[in-house]
Amino acid sequence: MTTPPSNVSDQTWTVDVAGLSVDLPIVAIKPDFAISLMMVIDLGVEFISHVGAELARKLAPLKPDVIVGAATLGIPVAIEVTRALGLDKYVILQKSPKIHLGDALTQTIASITSTGDQRLLLDRRAVPLLAGKRVVVVDDVVASGSSLKGSLELVRAAGGDVVGVGVILTEARDWRETLGPDADLIHSLAHIPQFTRTEDGLWTPIAATFL
Repeated sequence: MTTPPSNVSDQTWTVDVAGLSVDLPIVAIKPDFAISLMMVIDLGVEFISHVGAELARKLAPLKPDVIVGAATLGIPVAIEVTRALGLDKYVILQKSPKIHLGDALTQTIASITSTGDQRLLLDRRAVPLLAGKRVVVVDDVVASGSSLKGSLELVRAAGGDVVGVGVILTEARDWRETLGPDADLIHSLAHIPQFTRTEDGLWTPIAATFL
């Protein structure tokens, strides 16, 4: 059986995440377009503890009552930020139609790293945790901004007051247009560009995707 070619190149992009250096593999999305991929669930306990504490330091002045994160990669971010802020409750927006979510609040989203549209689902039983509360939404990376926009809309539909957004990485600049005024709510630890292929086959950052 023939093994399909991998989209993961031999190149990496090194990013300083609030004092912690991480090498991210460059992954092709199209023949002439690539991103550097951060799978936060593969980077270990030290990394997620570090970014949770650093994001909490940036978000603490906002005095949030509850943290919201989206499955799957936003889950450890939400847990560690909640822990570092000395809070207990957090809310996770799901993406798979689990049996207890038949009556969930829903929002359709798109992601640069996923195929096709997805849905975010908020368990209605979590609405009392958000209604009238100061909410910070967290995630691993914001790229197109669609997933994050969906999260913000769900929180607001539940009556939550979104006072801030925390992400480990901002990627390129598309998210600014998608989020509009909400882009000003973002607190991040580092930024990564997107990449185009040169004539010699190597990946080079697209200048316009730097902040």
